[in-house]
Amino acid sequence: MTTDQKPGPSGEDAAGRDLPEAGLPAAVREIAAGYAFTGPALDLGAALLDGTAYPAAPVRIPLPVLNRHGLVAGATGTGKTKTLQLIAEQLSAQGVPVFLADIKGDVSGIAAPGTPGARITGRAADVGQDWTPQGCPAEFYALGGQGAGIPVRATVTSFGPLLLAKVLDLNETQEASLGLVFHYADKQGLELYDLKDLTAVITFLTSPEGKAELKDIGGLSAATAGVILRSLTVLDNEGAGAFFGEPEFDTADLLRVGPTGEGTVSVLELPAVQDRPRLFSTFLMWLLADLHQELPEVGDLDKPKLVFFFDEAHLLFKGASEAFLEAITQTVRLIRSKGIGIFFVTQSPKDVPGEVLAQLGNRVQHALRAFTPDDAKALKATVSTFPRSSYDLAEVLTSLGTGEAVVTVLSETGAPTPVAATRLRAPRSLMGPLGEQALRAAVDASPLGARYRDAIDRESAYEKLAARAARPEPQDAPPPAGSGRTDKPAKPGQDGRAGRAGKDEGGLLGSLLANPALKSFARSAGTQLGREISRSLFGTSRRRR
Repeated sequence: MTTDQKPGPSGEDAAGRDLPEAGLPAAVREIAAGYAFTGPALDLGAALLDGTAYPAAPVRIPLPVLNRHGLVAGATGTGKTKTLQLIAEQLSAQGVPVFLADIKGDVSGIAAPGTPGARITGRAADVGQDWTPQGCPAEFYALGGQGAGIPVRATVTSFGPLLLAKVLDLNETQEASLGLVFHYADKQGLELYDLKDLTAVITFLTSPEGKAELKDIGGLSAATAGVILRSLTVLDNEGAGAFFGEPEFDTADLLRVGPTGEGTVSVLELPAVQDRPRLFSTFLMWLLADLHQELPEVGDLDKPKLVFFFDEAHLLFKGASEAFLEAITQTVRLIRSKGIGIFFVTQSPKDVPGEVLAQLGNRVQHALRAFTPDDAKALKATVSTFPRSSYDLAEVLTSLGTGEAVVTVLSETGAPTPVAATRLRAPRSLMGPLGEQALRAAVDASPLGARYRDAIDRESAYEKLAARAARPEPQDAPPPAGSGRTDKPAKPGQDGRAGRAGKDEGGLLGSLLANPALKSFARSAGTQLGREISRSLFGTSRRRR
């Protein structure tokens, strides 16, 4: 059958629409029936069989199931970025905000209409797409202001010990010691806004006076402190220190919908990600942790509040501690009920841990290569994760062309749809970078610029400890007999968190910190200590609005 044949109707779907199945191969008829949804859906493309695309069998994703997460995978150059762009612009049109990370610098074009051409026209005709150029409302951000976009910053306290330990590549013992530092700063009202604040607190806690203050809850060894301080210095020298500070980015700004009802596409510019891969991947996790913490439970909605594309996902999981992986798994599992959908984007499904992969209900698998024994093993593992189908998936996955993928998603009832080799639609926005002048104009016109553009350096731990060191000698005198840490409460008003932390203090906290197995702190978001420092799965503090 050729693509220009017009088969007649041979039945109806649940909405009473004709299903033009007559003359279609049996496998294509099965796909047409499996993707004939009754509600709003995103159009991915047309079913593909033996090199022929069948527009009469469109492959789609129901809008309500996008909070059940997904995976977009495939070898380099197979079209993953264009798939993200295709999904993102349709979400925006449906009123759903989107977050995208611009790794290669070519996603910014989503803000501009696409350029017609023979290839786009041919692709549109092949898959039955009525293609018209159209851009999306977009905001452009830059990590720490290192780029043309609006600066995105987070305070060290908000980032938390678990995420920061991942950035610094600390082992579990060092991670637990960092947690102790955060606990002390939280209790004493020492605000950790930037890296110099954290450096000042660590340096103080290894001094004679600081060691005395930690006497009752366990100490911070000089060797461990030295490792953390050196790692912080390296991070700062790489330029990542600009990310930590104020004003802190409010993740609620990712949920904006324009005056015409279109969802805003937030594009994070990351041109130098190869230099700081851990910071990039961990920052994205911070965004998700903050969203999870701040948003109310809403259950299943008619459409998600936000769809978050987590590009280069392998960077997040590589070398992650057990505690970090547990926190990621819990966040992915629980954030669904907050109305947030996550799509992990990577080269191979094996880059994603099994417990996380099991929660990704929607799959778009671009071509895989089998040039080496490891590639062949990865291919076999990928095939095993798909539902059974009439396709020889091992053969199909190695023969797909650019802009083609194997798809299976969740239906409106939550059941997996039939596996469908698919020729994908062409994005309607510009498939390439936005011009420098246009990008600068978009950033300058953003209403968020005035809020985030200029860095702020308020009084915090660095200044408070410096002032403490400059006080007269009696400040260093031994405390009177019978006094202890409980005689040194945090000063009221210094930090709203200090008063709350004091309420959480108790015997359980003391026993946890005195225990030699302090490293278990990093795994215990549900314990008294975990609640005191962070009130979140990753040790991130609750935003004060």
